[in-house]
Amino acid sequence: MMKMTETVKQLLIINIIFFIGSQVAALAYPMFSLYYPENDMFRIWQPLTSMFMHAPLPNLMHIVFNMFGLVMFGSSLEHFWGAKKFIFFYISCGLGAALLHIGVSYLQIHSILGELSSLNISPSEMHLLLNTDFSTVFDASGQMNPGKVKTILDNAQCTQEQFNILASAVREFQTPSVGASGAIYGLLTAFAFMFPNAELGIMFIPIPIKAKYFVPGIIAVDLFLGLKGNSLFGSGGTGVAHFAHIGGALTGFLMMWIWKKNQFDKNRWD
Repeated sequence: MMKMTETVKQLLIINIIFFIGSQVAALAYPMFSLYYPENDMFRIWQPLTSMFMHAPLPNLMHIVFNMFGLVMFGSSLEHFWGAKKFIFFYISCGLGAALLHIGVSYLQIHSILGELSSLNISPSEMHLLLNTDFSTVFDASGQMNPGKVKTILDNAQCTQEQFNILASAVREFQTPSVGASGAIYGLLTAFAFMFPNAELGIMFIPIPIKAKYFVPGIIAVDLFLGLKGNSLFGSGGTGVAHFAHIGGALTGFLMMWIWKKNQFDKNRWD
């Protein structure tokens, strides 16, 4: 295993600091996670800061697997590229992941809301509904508490089926995205681009698989799960931002393709 490079080490430390900080400071998680841009919790810096955030305890494996990928693949790439090119690539892939994730969320949310177009709900009222924590709307018996939400839905004569559709839009609207996975998928793509015949070992599979087969394989799995779990195409989400993974990989592929075409680093493309 190649020695950890300096920029990778710094990224590792930053991710650990963010992880510990988000466990200690209650406001850190909502402040730095990535919310949908129309959400009242969205801040302009979140597409950047969210790639240093990870799922809170007890889910420790999220940050462990991402940091393992960062060290394993990032060190190899930084060794050949240098620090500046590596950090530019890493951040770009993370932002590309956030962009595709937001784009798919936009399509999903507005597709759901399109099914509710027959309801007499104004844009301002819909904005209020989407930003409301629905867990606070009901009492212990499951009855809706009096308030603005109940008034809006009663006036719109919202049926139970329409409410369930609205609730799915609310979940997508309010669920933040966190993790370095998109940037890591970019690193994986670059690694496969530069070292296609490098053999990678996979947990639970005893046979090493070449990078040129491994990386497209896991991206295909993410695409399948992302489509299956998206209300535009299927049902049954996995709780994982699969399209962020694909966005990071796609950004990484496009950057590698452009760099190769323009001979950004001639020593790497002999």
